[in-house]
Amino acid sequence: MLFHVRRLRRILALSGVRTGQVLGRRSHPAALHTFMQDIAHLLQEPDTTVALVGATDNPSKYGSVIYRDLKRKGIPVFPVNPNRETVDGDISYPSLDALPDRATIINFVVPPHQTLKVLNDAVRLGYRNIWIQPGAESPQVMAYVQDEGLNYLANSCIMVRSRIRSEV
Repeated sequence: MLFHVRRLRRILALSGVRTGQVLGRRSHPAALHTFMQDIAHLLQEPDTTVALVGATDNPSKYGSVIYRDLKRKGIPVFPVNPNRETVDGDISYPSLDALPDRATIINFVVPPHQTLKVLNDAVRLGYRNIWIQPGAESPQVMAYVQDEGLNYLANSCIMVRSRIRSEV
């Protein structure tokens, strides 16, 4: 039985899916749905903020589209890009260390090698909620988030999963 659980974890990991929190030595596949819902549900919380790693002003890049979409939906978002001083007229931060406030979710929209580098910084800074956009993941990235026990969602677009929040 343990062999099958490990094999299932490996298959899910390679496809970018997290099996849930480890319960003792095993993860129950049914925990998958609940575990993944938690991070998406955070977007509905009024105090949630997102640090978007890879935010840009280039309209042909997803870092631009996602940044503007989150702002339009009323989700506070910090652009993180060491190559930009501003994004959409807002101050851009060169790293997670430079953020003025702690973000609830770190969202990655950069190539996998950059995702892995910034993930190291995120772990060092104590961040646990990680959203990996399609294209920002790789087998190495997925192994890293699993090995570190991060709460993450991968291969799911934050624009699709978010809802417009009403002003309170």
